[in-house]
Amino acid sequence: MMDWEQQLKLQAYLDDELSAADRRRVEAWLARDSEAVALLAELRRTHMALAVGERDHQLPESREFYWSQIERGIRSAERTPTAPERSSWWAAWRRLVIPLGAMAAVVLAGILTVSQFNPAPGRESEMTLADSDAFTYRDYAGGMTLVWLSYPAESESSLSSLVDTLD
Repeated sequence: MMDWEQQLKLQAYLDDELSAADRRRVEAWLARDSEAVALLAELRRTHMALAVGERDHQLPESREFYWSQIERGIRSAERTPTAPERSSWWAAWRRLVIPLGAMAAVVLAGILTVSQFNPAPGRESEMTLADSDAFTYRDYAGGMTLVWLSYPAESESSLSSLVDTLD
């Protein structure tokens, strides 16, 4: 398999761009490598196909004059200083309004997001800790209050009396 360097060397040989010494080396290489011969034949066929399908295009001016016009245009563009852009009142207004509008949109999105996570009054529940032995839970939406007393039972008899009281 040929590498790119060898393929380019064959293309340069076909285009007659090699020195005499390089040309002799490529001819010696072609004498012993059939893959190189096949690639050179393919390159010749491609070159001929392009030559047949290619039309000559004549420029109205000479080649040197054409390229010198392009070069003069580039040099004059490099020398011409660009005028500073004049700022109108509309441009200054836009520089102020666009960031303020963006900030207002961010604030509004934040307010809407927070309001989604904080329900309206009457639908919230409240938990309070009055003292260390009692826990109160209020559910305004359900209209319910729960008080949990966590006093330790002193004996089984007090626990049984508490059960009798609840029944």
